[in-house]
Amino acid sequence: MSDFQVDLSNCDREPIHIPGQIQSHGFLIVIDNECIIRFFSDNIADFISGVSGDLLGQPIQYIESLLSNTHQPGFITQLIDIGRINKNFDQINPFQIDISGISYYLIISTSDENYMLEFEQTVSDFALDMQKMIGRSISEMLADKSLQSLLKNTVIQVKNIIQYDRVMVYRFAEDGHGEVVAEEKNKDLASWLGLHYPASDIPKQARDLYVLNLTRLIANVNTIPSKIKTAANSQSTLDLTNAQLRAVSPIHIQYLKNMGVASSFSISLLYKKELWGLIACHNYTPRFIDYKSRESSKLIGQIVSSALEFTQHVENQQIKEVFKNNLDQLAKSLQKSDSIENAITGESVNLLSVVHASGAILIYEKNTIKLGTTPDDEQLARLISWIKENNREPIYYTSNLSSVYPEASAYPHIACGMLLCVLSRELEEYVIWFKPELIQKISWAGNPEKPVEINTNGLLQISPRHSFEVWSQTVSGTAESWSAEEIKSAIRLKEEITYTINQKAGAIRLLNEKLRSAYEELDTFSYTISHDLKNPLSAIKSYAQLLTRDQTITERGQTLLQRIDERTNQMNLMINAVLDYSRIGRSELQYRKINTGSLIINIIKDLELIYDTHNLKITIGETPDLQGDPIMMLQVFSNLIGNAVKYSQYADPAIVHIEGIVNETDICYTIKDNGLGIAINDLTRIFELFNRMDNVKDIEGSGVGLAIVKRIVEKHKGRIWAESELGKGSTFFAAFNK
Repeated sequence: MSDFQVDLSNCDREPIHIPGQIQSHGFLIVIDNECIIRFFSDNIADFISGVSGDLLGQPIQYIESLLSNTHQPGFITQLIDIGRINKNFDQINPFQIDISGISYYLIISTSDENYMLEFEQTVSDFALDMQKMIGRSISEMLADKSLQSLLKNTVIQVKNIIQYDRVMVYRFAEDGHGEVVAEEKNKDLASWLGLHYPASDIPKQARDLYVLNLTRLIANVNTIPSKIKTAANSQSTLDLTNAQLRAVSPIHIQYLKNMGVASSFSISLLYKKELWGLIACHNYTPRFIDYKSRESSKLIGQIVSSALEFTQHVENQQIKEVFKNNLDQLAKSLQKSDSIENAITGESVNLLSVVHASGAILIYEKNTIKLGTTPDDEQLARLISWIKENNREPIYYTSNLSSVYPEASAYPHIACGMLLCVLSRELEEYVIWFKPELIQKISWAGNPEKPVEINTNGLLQISPRHSFEVWSQTVSGTAESWSAEEIKSAIRLKEEITYTINQKAGAIRLLNEKLRSAYEELDTFSYTISHDLKNPLSAIKSYAQLLTRDQTITERGQTLLQRIDERTNQMNLMINAVLDYSRIGRSELQYRKINTGSLIINIIKDLELIYDTHNLKITIGETPDLQGDPIMMLQVFSNLIGNAVKYSQYADPAIVHIEGIVNETDICYTIKDNGLGIAINDLTRIFELFNRMDNVKDIEGSGVGLAIVKRIVEKHKGRIWAESELGKGSTFFAAFNK
C-alpha cells in the first residue's frame, strides 16, 4: 500500500483502488505495452513452481513457459493483441489454462497503460451449475410486479443459488446510509431486516467502485493479503479498480470480522446508471466463487436492476398521469371561469390535486385562499415577508423549511416542506404548497455515532462498530422530498395560470397598455441601435482584414487582428439575432392555412444536410393544419426541431418525435427528443433572451432561438412550455388556438 495512512479523519478518503496488495486466493502479473513484467504479487511462487524470485523486467514469455504446455508460445501476447483490436477483453475472459495439473482462469483487464493478468482456480467451493440455476430462478424473481415482492423473491433465489448463510438486499438512501429491505437467511441467524447502517460502513469511494465492478467477492477475511511488488525506484502505483483480486480495505475487513462474517459476495443494483443498492451475501465460513459463476451472477443484478427501473417507471408514469389529468382539468377550468381563484381552488380538482401536499395557498390580487392544512394568517404574513426578501427563484422547494427559515420550526407538523411558485414577484402573487414533518423511527445496527472503540491498549481502534445490537432513533425535521414529477407539475400549473392571466387580464389590469407601449418603444429602440451598429462593425471588420495584409505587423499583432475579426463575427451574429427578435414585434401577422406536415418534412430535409443523421431517427405522428403566419410558423418549427436534432445528436441512437394533437380548444404540437435535457430549475428560464444552459455551452448557439419562438407563439395567441430531465431529453409543447 502507499504511504497514505488511514485514521479517523480521513477513512472516507482511503484510496481503496490502490491498496498495493491482492486477496491471496489468486495471483497477479502486470505487463506493459511491450509485454514486460512491471508488477507481480509476492505469492506467485505458491502457484507456479520454478519461478524466479524477481520477475520485474522479464518478458511475459518467461512465465508462459512455466504456466502450461497445452498452449503455444506467445499465447498471452496473442490474447493481449485480440483485446487491443476489440478494445476490451470481454470475448477473451476467462481464458482457461492448467498450472501444475490444476485448472485456472486467466482474467485480463487494463490499468492505465498496463495489462493485468489475474489467475484464479476454476472450481468453486460448492458444486453448482450457476448458469442453469440462474436461468431457472429468473422467472421466480419476476413472479410479482410489486417492488417488495421482487426484492423478496430475489434474495430467496440468490440464496438457493450460491448457498450463502445470509442474503440481503441493501438499499442506499440519498445521504449514503443503507437499509436492509429484503432478507433470506439460515434459521439460526437473527434477522437484520429493516436495520439501517450508517454511510461510513460503505463510504462514497466504495460505492463508486460498486458501479464499476458489478460483483465483488471477499473469499476469506482471515487470510493475509499478498503484496504487489514493483521496481524500488518506481514512483507509479497500480490502480486495481478493474481487478478481481483487489485487496479489501482493512477497515472493512475488521468490520466483517466484528460481525463474525468470514466471506462476503455482493451484486450491484443500479437505477439509471447510479448505485441503488446491493445484493449483499454473507457466509460465516470461507467461501470461494469462481470467476464464471461471478459473471453469471451479474445477470441477476442486471435483471433486478431492469425490473427496478421498470417498476419505478410504471409508478412514476401513474403519478405523472394523475397529475397530468388534473392539470388538464384545471386548464379547462381556467379557460371557462371568469375567476382564476375559483378555477384552481373552488372545485374538487384544485391546487392540492397537482402535487402530494397537505396544504396550499393562493395569493392573487391581494387575496389569500387556503386549502388543507396551512400556517395561520400571522405565520403566513411573516413567511411571505421572508420570501419577498430572500427568494429570487421562480420555483423554489425545500424539505426542511426551518433550516432556511428558522421561524418555521414552530409549526413543522404543518409546513416542514414548502414548494413555492412565483406568479408575479412585483404584484406579490404566489402559489405555495406545504408538507408536514415526516417523523420516522429508524432502527440502526448499533449506534452510528460510535464508529470506533478503545482496544486493550487504550487506543482508538478503527472499526465501524463491534456491537450490532439494535439502536433506535427518532428522526424528525424533514418532510417527504418533493419529487421531480411534483416540481414539473408545479411548473406546468404556473404556465397555465400565466397563460390565462395574459388572455383575460387585459381588461382588468390597466397597466398592460402602458407596458405594451413601453415594450414597443424598447423594441423600436433595440432595432434602431442594432441596425445602426452594423455599419461601424462592418468598418471595424474591414480595417482589421486590411491590416492583416501589412507584412510589418508582428505575429502577436496578427493574432490580435484575427481575434478582432472573430469577435466582430460573433457580435454580428448577436446583432442579427436581436434584429430578428425585434422584427417579430413590429411585423403584422399574415394569417394563412398552413400545411404543417409539408412544412415539417421540408425542415427535416434541410436539417439532414446540416447534421450527421446516420444515427438519427425522426418519427412523425399526426400533423393537423394550423392557422398562422407561414414565415413565422416556419421559424417556430425550424427552431424547435433543429434544437431537438442538435441537442440529441450525441445520443445512441438519437430519437426525435413530432406530433400534433387536436384538443377541444386548441391544437398542441409536441417535439420530443432523447438528448441532453434541461435541469428542472432551468425550465423557467429557457425562453429568456440570450439565456443558455450550462450543459450546452460547448454547442453552437446564440441563446435567442427559443425567445423568438416564444414571442411568435404568443403573438399567435398561443402558449409554449417544456418538460425535461437532465440526460433523458426534452419535450416542447406549442399550443395554438383552433
